[in-house]
Amino acid sequence: MPKKIIARLFIFTAIGVAGWLIYRALSRYTFGEILGVILQIPLGHLLAGIGFVCLSYFCLTLFDTLAVRYVGQRLAYRRVAITSFTSLAIGHNVGVAALSSGAIRYRFYSRWGFSGEEVAKIILFCAVTVGLGLATLAGLSCLAVPESAARIIGLSRTGALLLGITCLAGSLGYVMLAGLLRGSVRLFQWTFEMPSLPLAAGQVVVGTANFLCVSACLHQLVLAFGTPAFLETATAYVGANVAALVSHVPGGIGVLEATIAFLLGQTANIGALIAFRAIYFFLPLPLGLISLSIAEFLRFDEAKSLASKAKS
Repeated sequence: MPKKIIARLFIFTAIGVAGWLIYRALSRYTFGEILGVILQIPLGHLLAGIGFVCLSYFCLTLFDTLAVRYVGQRLAYRRVAITSFTSLAIGHNVGVAALSSGAIRYRFYSRWGFSGEEVAKIILFCAVTVGLGLATLAGLSCLAVPESAARIIGLSRTGALLLGITCLAGSLGYVMLAGLLRGSVRLFQWTFEMPSLPLAAGQVVVGTANFLCVSACLHQLVLAFGTPAFLETATAYVGANVAALVSHVPGGIGVLEATIAFLLGQTANIGALIAFRAIYFFLPLPLGLISLSIAEFLRFDEAKSLASKAKS
């Protein structure tokens, strides 16, 4: 009973924090300013941005799909997709995604028979997929446009090329280890089970595809105010995302905007950044909260039915 009470308190707290974060982020702007900014963006660019958001969240469901296979379980895709979307729509805004989205993942997966250890492995697997996606996209950007990458990151051209090679070597090395090693790998006091070669390759592909979609969303919005190249925007987004992850600021509020604006300069009009946060972070949030609320209601209803049957 205490565990159930704690879990429900966490859910209500998460919902409350998410609402407060929306208020804090938007309170800096009047409704007229936000609406005015969005209206400046051509409808075609705005719809394309929303389309790339949908593609990104689809890629994120594949993170969980691969992770479920990694732990040796089978689960219908619709259940995996609901779990992934709900946990990340909220986790992206609450911050410290490994904990916030992880707790919500546990609420869903445990309902379908997953153990706590299996859920922990799913969370770790998804975190590694995020890292592989960031590293691979950073590597591709540095090698494809080393001059632009060097200017944005603040390195020399040679430094940008070396960074690109290092990033891609890391991703390639991970896939090679997955193909060569069997069993567990020990790193300091932690032990990890390497995924199979197809799963590791899948992590690199879907991880990179996700960040390409997010970068494409941002690029569509920035194009309304300037003419940056796509890979320049992608490089800036990768840098901003790393800064947000390191800072642990809830939802990266302020960090993403400040970093992207610094990296892209005047090209990254604050209007585009507001619109980006609105459609990538805030638009999925109400849907995630509704999904979580329905899931908790169904869980409560099931528990109530089981208790009634036990009494009879």
